[in-house]
Amino acid sequence: MFAHNKRLQYTVRVSEPNPGLANLMLEQFGGPQGELAAAMRYFTQAVSEDDPGRKDMLMDIATEELSHLEVIGHIVAMLNKGAKGQLSEAVDSEAEMYRKIHGAGNDSHVTQVLYGAGSPLINSAGVPWTAAYIDTIGEPTADLRSNIAAESRAKIVYERLIALTDDPGVKEALGFLMTREIAHQKSFEKALYSIEPNFPPGKMPGDPRFANVYMNMSQGPGEVRGPWNQGDQWEFVSDRDKQMAVDGGSGEAEVALPAKDIDLLKAMAQRTMSNPNSDPTTGAELGMGNQTTNDGATVPPGAIPSPATVGATKH
Repeated sequence: MFAHNKRLQYTVRVSEPNPGLANLMLEQFGGPQGELAAAMRYFTQAVSEDDPGRKDMLMDIATEELSHLEVIGHIVAMLNKGAKGQLSEAVDSEAEMYRKIHGAGNDSHVTQVLYGAGSPLINSAGVPWTAAYIDTIGEPTADLRSNIAAESRAKIVYERLIALTDDPGVKEALGFLMTREIAHQKSFEKALYSIEPNFPPGKMPGDPRFANVYMNMSQGPGEVRGPWNQGDQWEFVSDRDKQMAVDGGSGEAEVALPAKDIDLLKAMAQRTMSNPNSDPTTGAELGMGNQTTNDGATVPPGAIPSPATVGATKH
């Protein structure tokens, strides 16, 4: 059960209308790294979580993300206030109104006309929110890592939005929301590392023959070694022959087929076999017509005469 408290988690203070900035703020309202995506990600994980501690944590954070959605929505609405009234009441001439909504930039004229300067569930480019943003797979050791990455991406978007405004109230609110992303990352990391063991994700261990092998597939200038591919835990493989058919097989794609299927495949191959000795005239060649060289010789369609010998083209 959800109960709404009318007081925001963080007070929204906007100094002046700014439709262009409002449009950019939609990235955290209906975008892939936004608050709605986060809330739905953690809520759907919570309802299917069997561990009581993780379930409680996910539901807490999912609910808080909805409160963050509310904060962002109010920021968008406040930044659009002036434009909303001007557009809805048509107080200016058509030319002046057109100049104002285009002058805001960042496609804000689209959101003002289509959505009445409201807070639509779209990103800053006008793309509608979609559940495709949620990549939950139902395995805690994988989902918690994905959650950490999602909070990290959201923090970066908040940093970029903070850099785009000099409105002190907006900066403060965005700084709060950015800081809460850090807190959520910490909670998710603690939950992840409380699962022992938690790597590799899932239940099945990797094949020990390949789990510690680094394939040096991109070779040439700029090659760098580091802890990701060197040290006692890594076998570094540069030999191209050793990068192929690592299972010891032929490296060919094979399938065991019943005899009747083999016969059918042979019949199909025979029926569709190409004749490597043929040289059929194509429709493209017929459309080109015959060409003549300067000495009167005829060049058949498809042939390439020397540029110095080409004369008129006959059709």
